[in-house]
Amino acid sequence: MTTLTALPGGTWTLGDRTVTRFGYGAMQLAGPGVVGPPADPDGALAVLRAAVDAGITHVDTSDAYGPRVTNALIRQALHPYPASLVVATKVGATRDAQGGWPTARRPQDLRRQVQDNLDGLGVEQLDLVNLRMGDARGPQPGPVTEALETLAELQQEGRVRHVGLSNVTAEQVAEARSVVPVVCVQNMYNLAVRHDDDLVDDLARDGIAYVPFFPLGGFTPLQSSALSAVADRLGVTTMAVALAWLLQRSPNILLIPGTSSVTHLRENIAGAATELSEEDLADLDAIAG
Repeated sequence: MTTLTALPGGTWTLGDRTVTRFGYGAMQLAGPGVVGPPADPDGALAVLRAAVDAGITHVDTSDAYGPRVTNALIRQALHPYPASLVVATKVGATRDAQGGWPTARRPQDLRRQVQDNLDGLGVEQLDLVNLRMGDARGPQPGPVTEALETLAELQQEGRVRHVGLSNVTAEQVAEARSVVPVVCVQNMYNLAVRHDDDLVDDLARDGIAYVPFFPLGGFTPLQSSALSAVADRLGVTTMAVALAWLLQRSPNILLIPGTSSVTHLRENIAGAATELSEEDLADLDAIAG
């Protein structure tokens, strides 16, 4: 088993918990469209165990994945959980029969989802609960206070340890922080999608983590070509460059790349350790225009 320092990026503090900046996202362990069980359940369990064996201490999941599939796999693979492991989950949306993600943010909805996550993971307290706002198009304006007040109550009741946000605007982050301590923000962000640049920096100054998803999402063909050129020059994959850039972008950025393959997991870990020169960074920063 490797040590925490063997993982690229070192560590970050989420509330009162220290986690590796290189984490693991479990969404891809569910079936196609994040619905149903995986084609290879044993392989899914192996990936989760390999992640923890590699020293990863931040695993991202949700009861909505499957639904109930990834939480069940995490429980089967890792329970009883290592004391160092932080399992982050998500509430604010459910699943419908068509595989959609209808919002569910009323107090009773959130309480039910928190309980479902507690039951699925087999714990009495959730380490971190991210409130998902917006929709499939991305963050949307709107109040967050009522939903956050419910999570604050669950925190006071001891069922939630820390609270985070997902798919939110900078204004919603500011509103949320007036209601409850926020330890992380999880939004789409990568080399090509840089709308949260100011938010990343503002959160870093306040010691709040930023957790980007879709590290290769939203690229145009021209942007992809620019990324490929840097990757080819370094002799690594485009994913390696994308992950390494995120780790070097700001110390508060935590990675949660997902995969259903142990080999791919190890490739991601190795790739994120790629050292980018000033020339590389300049070429990559130009991707966003």
